[in-house]
Amino acid sequence: MKVVVVGSGLSGLMASRLLVESGHSVVVFDKGRGMGGRLATRRIGEGVFDHGAQFFTVREDGFDHYVQEWIAAGAVREWCRGFGPDQDGFPRYVGNAGMTSIAKYLALRLKNLAVDIHQSALVFSVLPEGDEWKTTLDDGTSFLSDAVLLTCPIAQSFGFAFTAGIEIPEDLRSIDYDRTLGLLAVLDRPPVIPAPGAVQNPDDIFSFVGDNMAKGISPVPAVTFHANPEWSLAHWDTPHDEAEALLTELARPYLGDAAILASNYKRWRFATPQRTWPDRHWMNDAGNFAIAGDAFSGPRIEGAALSGLSAARALISR
Repeated sequence: MKVVVVGSGLSGLMASRLLVESGHSVVVFDKGRGMGGRLATRRIGEGVFDHGAQFFTVREDGFDHYVQEWIAAGAVREWCRGFGPDQDGFPRYVGNAGMTSIAKYLALRLKNLAVDIHQSALVFSVLPEGDEWKTTLDDGTSFLSDAVLLTCPIAQSFGFAFTAGIEIPEDLRSIDYDRTLGLLAVLDRPPVIPAPGAVQNPDDIFSFVGDNMAKGISPVPAVTFHANPEWSLAHWDTPHDEAEALLTELARPYLGDAAILASNYKRWRFATPQRTWPDRHWMNDAGNFAIAGDAFSGPRIEGAALSGLSAARALISR
């Protein structure tokens, strides 16, 4: 069986691995220049930032099996067991050189298994052609496959399904996502963020403030600020410069005497699903068109991984 996977986030990468290890052929398309989706790490000068997912936890054995492999390979390590005075003792894991380390490790494994991963490849349409599926990119290139797995945000997956004549349940296609506005700031000295280097929901503006140097991924002080969904929605249409200036001012209590040397303002439209589908994936009656991602098993790294694996198993057993 040949499968086209749309999206190279964790869900797509995990599904691709299981499919190819089960003897199937896989090709992956992603519109972005980099892979990993919310497993996003970037640089500003010497500063290194995780600007999407900040960490992940493990709650199920089916995911722990893979995480232990990642740890053994040096792609992942434990960061801490909670934030602030109310630490719960539950491990928080991070990519060893940033969250994108996980995606890079998985992608290398896939390439060693002869899986083609196409970046900057915008899928224009996914349409039935006889008993196969025809996936066409925006440059006109087309690929035929026996099955398709979509792992992009629900709104985008629904668009492909609609043009393909596939009916998606209303409760699934209407899932929306919270937005996140963020600020990445390189500092001239360490900020005043308590150990282990992050705070969650510290006030009515921010959902997360993380010191990437304390986290162990940046050689210089570099802080990620994520505004909460309410603040982000209220300021989503605020002009870029105005919103960045406002967010910078609100971030100052966490800087202490540090000055910002360089910064970048981020807009994350599909940050967190507002609700989730009760099953770990969705599939059409024919068993050759599936949708997976963090809108299925919960808005966590683990949820995305388990959703991709679930969809892959369903395709394998079709």
